Amino acid sequence: MSNMEQDRWSRVKGRLRSSVGEDVYTSWFARMDLEGVQDESVRLSVPTRFLKSWIQAHYAERVLSCWQAEMPEVHRIDLTVRTAMRCAAPVKDAPAAVDARRPERLDGRPAPELRATAIAPVSASHDALGGSPLDPRLTFASFVIGRSNTLAHAAARQVAEGRRGDPVMFNPLYIHAGVGLGKTHLLQAVTWAGNSGNERKVLYLTAEKFMYGFVAALKTQTALAFKEALRGIDVLVIDDLQFLQGKSTQAEFCHTLNALIDAGRQVVIAADRPPSDLESLDDRVRSRLAGGLVVEMGSLGEELRLGILKSRVAAARAHHASFDVPEAVLDYLARTITHNGRDLEGAINRLLAHSKLNAQPVTLEMAEREVRDLIRPQEPKRIKIEDIQRVVARQYNVSRSDLLSSRRTANVVRPRQVAMYLAKTMTLRSLPEIGRRFGGRDHTTVLHAVRKIEALVVKDVALSEEVESLKRQLQQE
Repeated sequence: MSNMEQDRWSRVKGRLRSSVGEDVYTSWFARMDLEGVQDESVRLSVPTRFLKSWIQAHYAERVLSCWQAEMPEVHRIDLTVRTAMRCAAPVKDAPAAVDARRPERLDGRPAPELRATAIAPVSASHDALGGSPLDPRLTFASFVIGRSNTLAHAAARQVAEGRRGDPVMFNPLYIHAGVGLGKTHLLQAVTWAGNSGNERKVLYLTAEKFMYGFVAALKTQTALAFKEALRGIDVLVIDDLQFLQGKSTQAEFCHTLNALIDAGRQVVIAADRPPSDLESLDDRVRSRLAGGLVVEMGSLGEELRLGILKSRVAAARAHHASFDVPEAVLDYLARTITHNGRDLEGAINRLLAHSKLNAQPVTLEMAEREVRDLIRPQEPKRIKIEDIQRVVARQYNVSRSDLLSSRRTANVVRPRQVAMYLAKTMTLRSLPEIGRRFGGRDHTTVLHAVRKIEALVVKDVALSEEVESLKRQLQQE
């Protein structure tokens, strides 16, 4: 490349920087290189296919006009993806790629093919926007509906059946439940159904994949590209939100959430706890999440567990026609395996393996032997801080608002301290979270209350009995 061409390219970049602004220029054009100028054509290159497609779609005329300001005779821009040979040291024994560069002109007219033998092109830095892997089995057709998940299923179905331009009924849809109760199944079903008509772009991402995509974009200085592409999604589905970590990542998630909701795009989120219990998230994010439809998927009842078992047996029989599980065995499994749906599926897989590998029919005795480690003791009820506040307020004849207020009269202080003590001993919430849920108090106030009640129950028999009574009420309700 001649010095004259280099000088022109420097001036074009300067015009482009002034035209689009520093942030946009850094995100989109900082890694664009000039390959050469010939007659009416300018050849430019970028390191990723993502950058190439985005620039072609959004900045084609801008790039061409900046060149024409320097060279009026230019009427065509050829944009290519640089091969890895230019971007990095060659990899030993890497396979050769034909047509490693596929130029497309920014004016949309056909461009002559350029053939090169080189290492495969560098992958796009925004591969997170390809989505997390989907399991083809997790569709609405295979989802078993019961009393504990009816509302969540109906809401997810309504989202999946929506069309582009339809008003969004509730946004975001937030589904929470314990492990193995069907959250991921519903979210992937929404994605499968939403993308089946090709009318809307539905993107399914785990929180981990979202974090990976954002961090990768920061490292490659294409964060703005990542943000703009993500906000072009029609339905964004985020799974396992409780794993979202890092202040900058959470801030970007908050901005994305707000941008999508404000633009009338649908957001669907799943986590293992309600928004108010996601202590690692910013208050603004929790507030926005709580402002949509929050649906809890409860534990699986025996009838629902039996339905899931029958569904899994039917699915297995599609590939193994001779596989049969007697009703007595299904009833036994539904009655004794109570933890979650994955344990139920695991039980059927064990019976199938034993039956096929040993050529023996499934019997009740065999089932009892094969699944004994899946039979877990009944877990204690999950107590919520709101439950504690309600039961304590009723016991001491005060209101819940009294417990959260700044009042320091004796008839309010002691119940408040007892409630904080129970919250610390009966839930997994941290001291700062408990303080926040009791009117925004400092964690040291909670710690003082816990220590106070701990000391009193040792020497005050009446208080000790009251506390034990409250614990029993909370476990039984």
